[in-house]
Amino acid sequence: MSNVISAAVEALSGKISGFPGVAKFVIPGEGAIMIDGNGVRAADEEADVTLTAEAEVFRAMLEGELNPTAAFMTGKLSVDGNMGLAMQLGAALS
Repeated sequence: MSNVISAAVEALSGKISGFPGVAKFVIPGEGAIMIDGNGVRAADEEADVTLTAEAEVFRAMLEGELNPTAAFMTGKLSVDGNMGLAMQLGAALS
């Protein structure tokens, strides 16, 4: 597992608990992170919604420097699947 994924799992674990679906963050070249009702873990499994962003964009969202909605609207974050869950996840990151 990459250092980027390890740090992201740790950061997300502190922000998200009891997520009502299954979400996957994909960071190209680094790996994937799963978020569900059991918590946050490094894995690449089926999900209700998949969000994809470069490592720098993901870091900026985690640190509050970039709003997830703004990242999506500017094409820095792509979303595939359940948009409602993506919005809930975005709110948890803000």
